[in-house]
Order: sequence, then C-alpha cells, then structure tokens
Amino acid sequence: MALLHSFAYSAAEKSFSNVTAKDPNCAIAHWGIAMTYFHELWDPPIQNDGLTRGRDEIQRAQHIGGGSDREQRFVRALALFYDQDPGSVPYRVRVSKYESAMGELAGAYPDDAESQVFYALSLLASASPLDKTHMKQKRAAKILNPLFRAYPHHPGIAHYLIHACDNQEMAPLGLNAARAYSKIAPSAPHALHMPSHIFTRLGMWQESIASNQAARFAAHDQGDIGEELHAMDYLVYAYLQEGREREADEVIQQLKAMPTLDEREFKIAYAAAAMPVRYILERRQWNDAATIAPPAGAPPHVIAVAVWAEALGLARSGHPAEARTRIEKLRQLEQQLRASGAEYGEYWAKQVEIQALEASAWSAQAEGKTDEARNLLRMAADEEDAIEKLPVTPGPVIPAREQLGDLLLEQNQPRLALKEFQIALLNAPKRRGALTGVARASQALPRAQ
Repeated sequence: MALLHSFAYSAAEKSFSNVTAKDPNCAIAHWGIAMTYFHELWDPPIQNDGLTRGRDEIQRAQHIGGGSDREQRFVRALALFYDQDPGSVPYRVRVSKYESAMGELAGAYPDDAESQVFYALSLLASASPLDKTHMKQKRAAKILNPLFRAYPHHPGIAHYLIHACDNQEMAPLGLNAARAYSKIAPSAPHALHMPSHIFTRLGMWQESIASNQAARFAAHDQGDIGEELHAMDYLVYAYLQEGREREADEVIQQLKAMPTLDEREFKIAYAAAAMPVRYILERRQWNDAATIAPPAGAPPHVIAVAVWAEALGLARSGHPAEARTRIEKLRQLEQQLRASGAEYGEYWAKQVEIQALEASAWSAQAEGKTDEARNLLRMAADEEDAIEKLPVTPGPVIPAREQLGDLLLEQNQPRLALKEFQIALLNAPKRRGALTGVARASQALPRAQ
C-alpha cells in the first residue's frame, strides 16, 4: 500500500502479487494489483493492456468475495471503473462513477484513514483542468489536511496534498507536505520528485533543483526511465530559471547520450521533446529553433511541441511564410487529438490550438500585421490562463502571457508590456523570462512616446 501511494506501480504490483501467491483467497490483494494499472493522476491514466489486466484482477477479487464490508466496497468501487466498456463509456464517466462510490465508502467509514485518502485521490482524478475554481482539489485538501496532522508519515496523504495544491491559487498551502514527502518515502523516485511541483509553483528554484537531482538518481538506479526523464525535464526548467545554462545543457547532452527511448510512451516522449525545446527557446535562439525536427513515432501532442518551436523559430527569425506551413501542421495535429477519443484528447487539443495561435501571432508580426499579432497572442494568453496544466509538465515552455509582453515590447508599447509581464509573474512567480521582461519594459518606459 505504501508503494501504491507513492505511484511505485511496478513494485507495488509485485508486492500485491506476492500476497496472492501466499494467500490465493485474499481478494483485496487482487484489488491492489488492479489499482496499480489505474494511474489516476498520470496521462494516460490507463493503457489498453492495463485495462484488460485490471479488469481480470477485479473480477478475481469479486469471484473470491469475502473480506470485510469495507474491503468489499473498495472492490465494488473499482469494478465500476473497470467493468464498463471504454469503447462506449468515456473515461470521465467511468472515473466519475468510481469517485461517487469512493465517496459512499468514505461516508460509511469516516474514521478510516485509507477510505478517506483514496476518496481524496478519486476527487483529484476526476477534477477537470478547465475548473479554475479548483473545487475538487479544495475538497480533497479539506479531507487530507487533518489527516496529515494525525498521520504525518503517511505517504499518500502528503503526496495527494501536493497534487491538490499543484495550482497557483493553492500552492503555498502545499509547502509543508512538499517538505515532508521526500523524507517519508526517500527510496521512491516519485516521492523525491513531487515536492518540486510546489517549489516550481512558488519559484523556489534551488529547492526544485535539489528535489529533481535526488529523484533523477533514484530513478536511474531503479531503472525507471519515465520517472528519470520527468525529473530531468523539471531540472532543466529550474536550471534555466536560475540562469544556469551550462548545467541545463549538461542535462540535455546526457539526454542525447541515452539509449534509444520508447517515444510511444507519453511520459518519456514528452520530457525528451520538451527539454531541448526549453533550452533553445528560453535562451531566445530563434535560428536554432527553426531547425528543430519533430520526433518520429511520438504521440501527436508531443510532436506538436517540436512543430510549435520550429514555427516560432521561423517566424521570429524572419521566415513567416515557412512558419505558416508548420502552423498548418499544428492545426492538423489539433484535429487529430480532438478526434482521438483519448482521455485527455480535448485538453491537449486546446494546448495545440494555443500553440497555433502563438505561432500565428509571431508570423503576423513578422509580416507587419501588428494589430492581428497582438489580438492573436492576447487570445492565446487568455485561453492558456483559463486552463490548468497537467502534472507531466512544470508549465508552458514559454507562457503565452510572457510572449505577449515580448510582442508589446517589439511594438514599442512598454507600459502595456509591463502589465503583461506582471500578470505572467503572478501566474508563474520568479520566471526568468518575465523578470527580464519587467526590467526591459521598465527601462524602456522613459523613452516611450
């Protein structure tokens, strides 16, 4: 259970399987195996093979039966997720039914910590990234906070509090859990990494660097490539915010030296694509960006990161016509995502739509269409501000609001640029690009007409 709470899914599966080998009639161990295939806060939350295997395990648990009423409720709740045909019942509907059943379980056993903790996790799993009120995150935090005081060494409580607070509104409330979690589960790579979600939200770059260095080494030692690259991506991001470009580049070179990566796995593919893009764009190397090649065989939203960077590089280095061909590719990827039926297909389609708006704005600027450029980039910034990020990324490579400030500076409107950079810093405190933008805009103010 401790491994499960730290998302050490492979190790947890082996541990639960050992229980079934010793006690074939332990239904709740089969529930545990089924839970290891249901990655509630990851993208995708479940793979096709995991869906089949999880369904088999939960059916075994139902067939064995027995156990306490509480155990039976755990099994029945998870069966609501697995026993519905994903081809006809969307993921969001299945996870909502699971959440409702977990709510009933938590209500029946108000003094049972595990019932409350797993219910809080189900709330986070069903929360929409479009809900900027963070309603379900706040409900989860309300459950978890008193439990954290009562059980300060419970890995799931600290872990899920961090996830609940992984947004700009609630991030300060997650700091105590962030500082505690890595000490609770020091051998779990994910536990070593998770505090950096809060550190990133608060602009605590040195703490984020330390967190991800530890997570990266632990993941490497355990052969967890996905977790290793995830930590490396956050590490590159934090290094760049501190202006430590040499160290960021060292991580990029280490990435390039890795054996062939399985880019079909989203977590691996995203980090591998995002790291070099961050390094180039944060340093405003537009000519280099114009030569970025999209990864082969990666999911469409990963390909979009590279195509978007290439489009920005072309537009900002004076090649708007060539940038337009990449923008068309982004539109195609957006439609592909909308038609995919994937769990987060609409979310990622919206992200690619924003990327296309950004690239279109810079192309318009290069063509002298300043009003169009400003309107497009403001639209992109408003769209981006209305959506929460998913945990796979520390944030947009270059936030749209920050890009809008850059554009307004190019259009000799430093007063308006300053306002946008200040808003960008509220959204992402201490980001280097926005801090530099504030300085540039402030310096330009006396000379502006």
